[in-house]
Amino acid sequence: MLKEILAIAGKPGLFKLVSHGNNMLIVESLVDGKRMPTYARDKIISLADVSMFTEDDDVALSEVLTKLGEKEGLKPASIDAKKADNDELRTFFAAVLPNFDRDRVYPSDIRKLIQWYNILVSAGITDFTVEEEGDAKVEDQKAKADDAANQKKAAQKVQAKTSGKAAGAAAKTGVGAKKG
Repeated sequence: MLKEILAIAGKPGLFKLVSHGNNMLIVESLVDGKRMPTYARDKIISLADVSMFTEDDDVALSEVLTKLGEKEGLKPASIDAKKADNDELRTFFAAVLPNFDRDRVYPSDIRKLIQWYNILVSAGITDFTVEEEGDAKVEDQKAKADDAANQKKAAQKVQAKTSGKAAGAAAKTGVGAKKG
């Protein structure tokens, strides 16, 4: 589910991928439901690609959100991220992910995580897993689209060669050529 939930730099909130076109994506805000286009110049990040620093290995955001959901009972966070001071945020996050890297995870990161969690829960999204088989389906769809595009290009080349030969033959025989 997190694969199609996007964060866009410079735009508040989270967005759901609705569709894509040439050089743009159509996204829908999870906050107010408004749809808008985003372009290649926008910095767009899928939540499935985000991870948090820990003392050991990085932990995927899906795991962090799942742990936060277990702690909060899949209800909005019990802490107000905007009003809490840095120590309160670190204490709250330590209860969710005890081994987070205190040097590389800033209070602003914890605030953003809590805000994202609250947006997702408010939108009714409580399944924070990243679907592996869905990724295979997307890859299959991309491969089919690439194959279709390659077949279309090949057909256009054959058609261009054929029509070029026909035009050359017509010019040699004078058929279809204007006489001036």
